[in-house]
Amino acid sequence: MKQYDHPTVDQITLTGILHALSDPVRLNFVKCLAKQTCEQPCGSIPTPVAKSTMSHHLRVLREAGIVQIRTEGTQSLTSLRSNELQQKFPGLLESVLKAAATVDR
Repeated sequence: MKQYDHPTVDQITLTGILHALSDPVRLNFVKCLAKQTCEQPCGSIPTPVAKSTMSHHLRVLREAGIVQIRTEGTQSLTSLRSNELQQKFPGLLESVLKAAATVDR
């Protein structure tokens, strides 16, 4: 069973978050994940990239501290670290997602 390393709240940086969310695929993944109320299997959110490429994007999001990935059996379950991000950078994730929603219209 694979275990993932996640940065602590103190290790999360503004530049890391903004870099991770600067890619349209990662931003779209976070937008979809933000609409969910519980953890999601990694493959349950549709993406326009190959599975191996999505693994890279998930690693970037995890290393930036945006998502939490935990293994349960053979599945990797992903959730947003909303509370930790709100604690470190109040309103940042909400503002980015709101701005992204207005661009998509």
